[in-house]
Parts: sequence; structure tokens; C-alpha cells
Amino acid sequence: MRHSFTAVLSRNERFTGDFETEPYEVGWATEARLFVHVLELTGAGATPGWDLAVQISPDGLFWCDLDAPSLTIDGPGLFTYSFREFGNWVRIRATAHAADAMVRPIIYLALKE
Repeated sequence: MRHSFTAVLSRNERFTGDFETEPYEVGWATEARLFVHVLELTGAGATPGWDLAVQISPDGLFWCDLDAPSLTIDGPGLFTYSFREFGNWVRIRATAHAADAMVRPIIYLALKE
């Protein structure tokens, strides 16, 4: 029987500009799916949005981007992205398209063994 677990990396926090989620230890899992439920997204400039990249780490201290394309969020709704072969620690790095953009997401990390 396979094991699964869903971790909530962020819930109802408001982010302005670039941000990273808290790291999560995932060394036991073989596959992961990121779910980003955008509750609110605003900005006065051009179309507000973020590019989300999965970052990996061997120790939870030093980080690099996973060799995979980023996920772009550009409005309210549910966005998803799957990935494999990620090592021991995972976090999400978000790069804002505009400095004044604000997002209020719920970010889930669904893991399977």
C-alpha cells in the first residue's frame, strides 16, 4: 500500500513581491504535486502575477531550483504542478511580476511514496 500526505505550506497569508515558503522535509516521498489556491490577487501595475519555482535542498539550508519549468499564477483559481526526483527538502520560491502585486494563496504539497 502506498503512503500519502498533504502538507499546507501557506494558508491565507498575504504576500507582496517575492517570497519563499517554509521548507518541508520530503525525503521519503517519490512524487509530489503542488496545489496553489489563489484566493486574492491584486496590483496597480501591469497584470499582477507570480512565477513559482520548486526549490530543492540536501539539508534545508542551501537551495537551488529544481530542473523543471516554473508555474505561472495570474489570477484567482486553483493551479497545480507535479514533480519527481527532488531530494530531501522542498520549498516554493515565488517571483512577482510587479513590485506592488499582492497575493493571498493556500499552498498545498501532496506527497506520495
